[in-house]
Amino acid sequence: MYVEPRGDRGTTGPARLRQALGSDVICAGRGGRGALATAVREAVRSGRLAPGTRLPSSRQLAADLGLARNTVADAYGDLVAEGWLTARRGSGTLVTDRTIRRPVLVPPAAEPPGEPPHDLHPGNPDLTTFPRAAWLKATRRAMATAPDDAFGYGDPRGRPELRAALAETLIRTRGVYTSPEHILICAGVSHGLQILGEVLAGRAARSVAVESYGPGRHRDLLAAAGLQTLPLPLDTHGTDPVPPDGTDAVLLTPAHQFPVGTTLQRDRRTAVVDWARRTGGLVLENDYDGEFRFDHQAVGALQGLAPDCVVYLGTASHTLAPGLRLAWMVLPATLAEEAAAAKGQIDSCEVSSQLTMAEFITSGAYNRHVRAARRRYRDRRNSLVTALAQHAPEVRVTGTAAGLHTLLSLLPGTEQRVVQSATRQGLRVAGLSRYRHERSQHVMADALVVGYGTPSDAVWPQALSALTRILS
Repeated sequence: MYVEPRGDRGTTGPARLRQALGSDVICAGRGGRGALATAVREAVRSGRLAPGTRLPSSRQLAADLGLARNTVADAYGDLVAEGWLTARRGSGTLVTDRTIRRPVLVPPAAEPPGEPPHDLHPGNPDLTTFPRAAWLKATRRAMATAPDDAFGYGDPRGRPELRAALAETLIRTRGVYTSPEHILICAGVSHGLQILGEVLAGRAARSVAVESYGPGRHRDLLAAAGLQTLPLPLDTHGTDPVPPDGTDAVLLTPAHQFPVGTTLQRDRRTAVVDWARRTGGLVLENDYDGEFRFDHQAVGALQGLAPDCVVYLGTASHTLAPGLRLAWMVLPATLAEEAAAAKGQIDSCEVSSQLTMAEFITSGAYNRHVRAARRRYRDRRNSLVTALAQHAPEVRVTGTAAGLHTLLSLLPGTEQRVVQSATRQGLRVAGLSRYRHERSQHVMADALVVGYGTPSDAVWPQALSALTRILS
């Protein structure tokens, strides 16, 4: 309980205190104890009440503000307890004599340069074409019909509705051989590789062979699990996928190698499956854009050749949007329980997106969206090839049969200069060298990896024009 000390000589009078409190005193007079305490704190913070200032007695201030004396005394007591005021017999109630640290106003740092206005970096679809209306319709249907247990913690493998829908569509469209109980839903291919890295480490695996050129983040995820990544040989026919004996697994993008764009040849597909069966190794198949084949029938998944030793990874990041955080793994029967355990005891992927995706697939909306997207990206690919043939005929374009990116050859020693020039001219592109495994013995010629999926339809012509200006 606050006991007001005696010692009012030299005290700041109510009028002077009112002036120090400024406009806050009006709120203090109307709001009672809390408002008065807030006003005094702010006056001390701002320096309007200097350290050592003696405040009027509770009786005087109460009369001035039209408050009950106990209200003012209680406010003083709160401020004493908090350390803002000091109450000493013979000295009265004083502002605590301490250094008030005021915020230092640092001028804002110069804004970092924004992203270039035209993004041709590979790895993203055109997000402006996300099927909002169809997705919302599917969400409403999914929520209306979802069972009550859908909103519990759930099976770590993911919602059964989505796993059943995926099993049907993957068999039909990608030649995957599976059943719902062998599918595990994850939050992206990277999440799937994290899970598989933990499974392999739990099996005392030590090394995973990877393509000489590929996403560095995937290599990093495997390394974080304690696995060594070994670059596979590369020749004029693409990746040689058979790793040396003693390797525990191999990570491949067989339908459309990222970023080079080649398709794994039939004899090499057979060879890597034979290796897996002979050695007990595991093949990790990243089918990141298998739905987008333009010039002929889609190449079926490698998993269909050997469901017992191939893990198939698919994703909605390219067909719909990466922000959905929806991907899936089709696992060999011997691996399904281990992967589910590595994912965790509960389903960590957002339930409503899973239910909506299941409805989106079973209603046929997913296939309609993929067909429309395939036509759109084929048209962009064609316009890119045509424009380069007209304005930069010396540039060789490869890897155009599928996917959302292509490879453009450059003169030797010019890759970094072209990338920097593109950035200065408002164009975001990637050089091929950024994807090279640091231990690879094969160094490919300078090239750009150009993602033509990212720009919207409205800005694609400008982005293409900027690209051709740089290359010509």
